[in-house]
Amino acid sequence: MRARQSGAAGRAMVRAMLAILAFLGPSALAAQASDAQRQCSPDGRLCFALETVEGDATYRIERDGADVIAPSRLGFMLRGAGKWQHGMQLGDAVTRSHDETWQQPWGERRLVDDRYNEIRVPIIETRKTKRRIDLVARVFDGGVGFRFEFPEQPQLGDVMIDEELTEFAIAGQAEAWWIPGGEWNRYEYLYRHTPASEVGTAHTPITFRRADGLHIAIHEAALEDYSGYWLERLEGERFRTRLAPSSQPWKVRRTAPFNTPWRTVLIAADAPGLYAAADIILDLNESNRLGDVSWVKPQKYVGIWWAMHLDKWSWNAGPRHGATTQHALDYIDFAAKHGFSSVLFEGWNEGWWSESGRNFKFATPYPDFDIERVTAHARTKGVEIMGHHETAGNAGLYERSLEEALAYYAKHGIHSVKTGYVADAGGVLREDPDGTEQWEWHDGQYMARHHVLVAKRAAKHRIVVNAHEPIKDTGMRRTYPNMMTREGARGTEYMAWGDPPNPPSHEPTLLFTRMLSGPLDYTPGIVSLAGRDGRLLPNTLARQLALYVVLYSPLQMAADLPENYGKAPDALAFIEQVPVDWEQTRVLAGEIGEYAVVARQRRGGSDWWLGGVTDGERREVTLDLAFLPAGKRYTAEIWRDGPGGGIEGDRFAMVREKRAVRGGDALTLAMEAGGGFAVSLRPAR
Repeated sequence: MRARQSGAAGRAMVRAMLAILAFLGPSALAAQASDAQRQCSPDGRLCFALETVEGDATYRIERDGADVIAPSRLGFMLRGAGKWQHGMQLGDAVTRSHDETWQQPWGERRLVDDRYNEIRVPIIETRKTKRRIDLVARVFDGGVGFRFEFPEQPQLGDVMIDEELTEFAIAGQAEAWWIPGGEWNRYEYLYRHTPASEVGTAHTPITFRRADGLHIAIHEAALEDYSGYWLERLEGERFRTRLAPSSQPWKVRRTAPFNTPWRTVLIAADAPGLYAAADIILDLNESNRLGDVSWVKPQKYVGIWWAMHLDKWSWNAGPRHGATTQHALDYIDFAAKHGFSSVLFEGWNEGWWSESGRNFKFATPYPDFDIERVTAHARTKGVEIMGHHETAGNAGLYERSLEEALAYYAKHGIHSVKTGYVADAGGVLREDPDGTEQWEWHDGQYMARHHVLVAKRAAKHRIVVNAHEPIKDTGMRRTYPNMMTREGARGTEYMAWGDPPNPPSHEPTLLFTRMLSGPLDYTPGIVSLAGRDGRLLPNTLARQLALYVVLYSPLQMAADLPENYGKAPDALAFIEQVPVDWEQTRVLAGEIGEYAVVARQRRGGSDWWLGGVTDGERREVTLDLAFLPAGKRYTAEIWRDGPGGGIEGDRFAMVREKRAVRGGDALTLAMEAGGGFAVSLRPAR
């Protein structure tokens, strides 16, 4: 069906007719004209439109008939084949709908809805080469994912991509929260809050809020064998993908047929809605490829880590070595006494700190670390060990050592590993088959492949992975459930020595930016509220507890020193009790960079846990407990900032109290400046 009419009235009529077509289903949509294709979300509010404008393939995303992403061009720079962008025509569209609910083996919610309408459109050059690339778009109620699929064809087989030219033109004035892409410190920056027109080159997820309050987040999903992209502003509020560099002349090299990762746009009326829409990132990944993953278990852990950041112990061998046999035994005893599942040992193996990790030995302990004695003691205490593989960015050496390293852990009953890639941007080292050293980026194609390789190899030994200095999360944990968590943000260690330390606005920013991509091993629980040389953390004690609920990780660390937990029994009681695996999650309230309140239900249980954090302002929030069964009685145990608390007052002031509440009640709680609260809600007996 083709509708043509000039002027505003004509365009309005076209929108109305297309909206009707969306409700009529895929067969009606397929009847649209070949030079303008369109698909709408199941609820009809979001629409993805693809057309050619003066021969260029162009897309737009609309919400309730108004642009969210204004017309934006698509294309590629192909090595040896020139630009694929101009002189295009659209082929016949194929549409389908999908509606299922799938179950996560672990996560922020057990059941995930996967409901979308899809459109597949061939985009074909009109000139002699006739190269074809298909665009596939899935339109959900909360956003859009689209990707390019390169079919097998004689004129495009060995594909070398110099650049992807996908644009995102934000419709309307917006402000942005972002961190710089392509800089030396990877993802470990404080978020900048600027007008969208002042963004430079940014990592994704990047979050925008338009003047009318609409929230938009741009990211990607299923990054497995491709270069991650940075979002580069071209002009005004128009952005384009910029693929992370490679050691080779091209940025991506693949053999057709293949597809790119999904380019994702999450859209919501407010910040809590944006967080809820982030399930789309998971939905766009393939289902579990590992088979039985019953051995993948969420857990809380402690470890030899914070003392190094305090400069009390060292990673390398010597008089201040942290990972000694005795220290390990002491941490195991502490974990067993307080119910922590595992203990992390950093700096146990030879090689620290060699230039670019060239001397790391992943199966050779330092002489003062008796791994046989340590693992035997852990078994008698019912405690697991979390191994550690720092590479200093030498991913090539790690790959060559990977089987030996993982088999060594499996031999000693170690079923989780924290990996590390501490190196400047562009400082990842590998070797060509002839031994020539090559330098890669943390988010280039080589490292996308590398992290998947580590996950696959680890799975063969039933080992889960906690990656630090990683490539960004794009939902790959659905496909490889042992990729449990990762860093990829400015974490708690910056509270020890960072200049400046993470301000109170950091975590309520992370929730609506970095956390849209997936779990974060933020390493909370610093109950001493002190960093290196006694520097004061701009946090309250109650806020450190709230972080266990607000910032999700299935591997959650109690990061402080055991002796400090002994001085804070009320805080330790919360950390001991709070779950790490959830039935469902709801963001009850929040604004980016200002405050956030999150509620999570224990997986398989009827108890709920709440966490709230605020920026440098005092806030009082009234929470609607309508997510509880109506009228059902609960006991609320509350850990909140006490009188005179806040970062300008007594940061340790904390009240632990109990209140009786019912489902549907309102619960009012105050957060002092830089503070927060944590709550457990258990059915009353």
